[in-house]
Amino acid sequence: MSTRLPRFVVAAPATGQGKTTVATGLMAALSRAGHEVSGHKVGPDYIDPGYHALASGRPGRNLDPHLVGEERVAPLLLHGAAGADVAVVEGVMGLFDGRMGGEGFSSTAHVAHLTRTPVVLVVDISRSSRSIGAVVHGMSTFDPRITVAGVILNKAGSPRQVAEVRSSIRVPVLGTIGRDDAFSAPSRHLGLVPAAERDEAAHALDRLAEHVAESVDLQALMELAASAPDLDETPWDPAAEVCAPVSDARPVVAMAGGRAFTFRYTETEELLRAAGCDVVAFDPLTDAFLPAGTSGLYLGGGFPEVHAETLTANASLREDLRAAVARGVPTVAECAGLLYLCDTVDDSPMVGALSATAAMTPRLTLRYPRATATTDSLLTRAGEEVTGHEFHRTRTDPPAGSEGPWVAGWAIDGEATGFASDSVHASYLHTHWAGHPHLAQRFADAAHAALRDGRGATSSGTRDTSSVEPVATPVPPPNPDLLPDPLRHHGDVEAEPGLLDLAVNVYAGPRPPWLDAALHESLELVDRYPSPTAAEAAVAARHGRAPEEVLATAGAAEAFTLVARLRPWRRPVVVHPQFTEPHAALEQAGHAVTTVTCTRESGFALDPAAVPEDADLVVVGNPTNPTGVLHPAAVVEQLLRPHRLVVVDEAFMDTVPGEGESLTARTRAGLVVLRSLTKHWAIPGVRAGYLLGAPDVVAELRRAQTPWSVSSTAAAATTACASPAAAEESERRAHTVAGWRTALEKGLAERGIAHVPSATSFVLAEVGEGVHAALRAAGVAVRRADTFPGLGPAWVRIAVRPEAHTTQLLAALDALPHGAS
Repeated sequence: MSTRLPRFVVAAPATGQGKTTVATGLMAALSRAGHEVSGHKVGPDYIDPGYHALASGRPGRNLDPHLVGEERVAPLLLHGAAGADVAVVEGVMGLFDGRMGGEGFSSTAHVAHLTRTPVVLVVDISRSSRSIGAVVHGMSTFDPRITVAGVILNKAGSPRQVAEVRSSIRVPVLGTIGRDDAFSAPSRHLGLVPAAERDEAAHALDRLAEHVAESVDLQALMELAASAPDLDETPWDPAAEVCAPVSDARPVVAMAGGRAFTFRYTETEELLRAAGCDVVAFDPLTDAFLPAGTSGLYLGGGFPEVHAETLTANASLREDLRAAVARGVPTVAECAGLLYLCDTVDDSPMVGALSATAAMTPRLTLRYPRATATTDSLLTRAGEEVTGHEFHRTRTDPPAGSEGPWVAGWAIDGEATGFASDSVHASYLHTHWAGHPHLAQRFADAAHAALRDGRGATSSGTRDTSSVEPVATPVPPPNPDLLPDPLRHHGDVEAEPGLLDLAVNVYAGPRPPWLDAALHESLELVDRYPSPTAAEAAVAARHGRAPEEVLATAGAAEAFTLVARLRPWRRPVVVHPQFTEPHAALEQAGHAVTTVTCTRESGFALDPAAVPEDADLVVVGNPTNPTGVLHPAAVVEQLLRPHRLVVVDEAFMDTVPGEGESLTARTRAGLVVLRSLTKHWAIPGVRAGYLLGAPDVVAELRRAQTPWSVSSTAAAATTACASPAAAEESERRAHTVAGWRTALEKGLAERGIAHVPSATSFVLAEVGEGVHAALRAAGVAVRRADTFPGLGPAWVRIAVRPEAHTTQLLAALDALPHGAS
């Protein structure tokens, strides 16, 4: 049975023509035009697919005949593009450049031939005119099996030059893109910087999509894609490649992620899940311990040498990993993972699970080899061959295991490399497990065995420390101020009578007369059961939505509880740091929560790629409490996936002038937006809020809601705060808050106190350990931040107040003993 898949390959005559920028821009432009786009990359590269994922909202995937075999290339394309309107395949190097000595094997042309896909050629015309015609003609006729169906002229100059180039080309010209350095991706010692490390990537992507949409005929491009012939191959299916044990037990495979470990193939995770494992991402930069129940470790590629200082500072996770490897938890480490397991990288302490050190070298190792297993090990059997690739500037000493439990993992070109044992396989070689599914099967089987034998974390989710040796680090004294459950800590307990309250984010001003009148009038209705109908109609009108897309709630607290109990979530994710109530509600409902942490290094920006692909619920705040960071709406929308619910808590969006990044006006499948009226309108005693979503989701939540949970007073407040008068007053208050915040941030900056630039009614500041208590002693209450996951005792959240209150805070900070802050 044949499969219809519109598709095209983006190629170039050589590296450096702008192929990645144009391909990513096309994916983004087509996606924003309403098409479901599937992004693919020829070759082993991990970085470009990260940009593809940002552009398309789907996992980026690789197509590499060397890594997976010629017979799997088209099936993998069909698998990755399932449900897409169009597949865009970005090529590698020049169109016909492949493995050295392989006569074009694994080249872009090779993949285009295997998948019978038309080619769109991107040509840099900045230094030529009519000669471009000869280049395009040669590319079009060099191999009759390849169809160059269109050309995009890149880095164009004057209209006269473009006209001269166009007149020389006999292939349809689909667009002309002018020179703009703003759309190039920065480089690093191994190539492009990963999308996960470009904080401005999402903003740049919006500009790029707009630029490409204006410069390229997208309609003609889609017609070209539709001309691709049907594919007769059967889509690749991970469940057909591996077998899961006949058991309900699913071992947790902890997979390194975050900014330091961005390199892994999507199919690896899919194979492990098909083999009966649960893949849980963790961030070695920020997570203190391994995920609960870890029975397998997968440490992929990335740039640990760039993040060595932060990896070293996370001593608790390094010790947890070292102990897990020592216990025999099955561990696979490729390239960056190998470095992380070493004793040191450039003298920075790492995990210390391997008796080796690593250091940067001037020489780049880049090869595309066949490797032979030297011994039986966790993954291999002696004499087996696999294909892979290496791409690194570091070297380990020794280069291969030869002492104690370690033996060499591979022999490549007669050279022993890597470290292997019955439970560990660590080397520089990257392998694509779709091409070698027996590797995934062996690793999954070992993880199942580790779960049965009790070598992983304990079933309660706490660390098994029975085999952990003491670590020579000082243990801080107990903190009597630390609550037993930090997820339930709230700022109102900080604001005791007699203290200047900078802990609670309630607007510092009187309520509007029309709101007080509505609250008083609601008391006349307390002799009857409440109805939220009028409130929901008012909210619908306020946001331009249909009434069936609105559900009034008893504040955000009830909304979080409804979401937590809505479905048997398999993989709920909460993005931290943020308000902890959704996390607590999910745990109370019996769900194991996966935490994704926005890091200080990124400015606490949201990275959609850090959210596990199998997450079926994602909760994120915007602006985020307590960081005050406002995430672009386009970035938040990148979290959307089929069969996933994304819940955006906009409790503080009304403090942002213009509310430009709000998603309240957008009806999107799988998107729910929560609003709370508590803080901006100074009514914390009235639990009033609402949520907005697609009618089917709202109806589902409404059925789960306790009847009459929204009181008459809350309904009246909601109706009043959705009026045109309220919209005008809300904007005035937002501008007032912005002025107060400017004064606070200026005062902090003048004192050299690090803080996160905020968009809302509070500021997160790094004042130093002990300052929270010192301020209380001085009569000032600020919100402790160590109860927010991802932050520590040096941070406090400061509510924005009129300048007189800010002056009092700054004076208290100035009066602290030298060095306290």
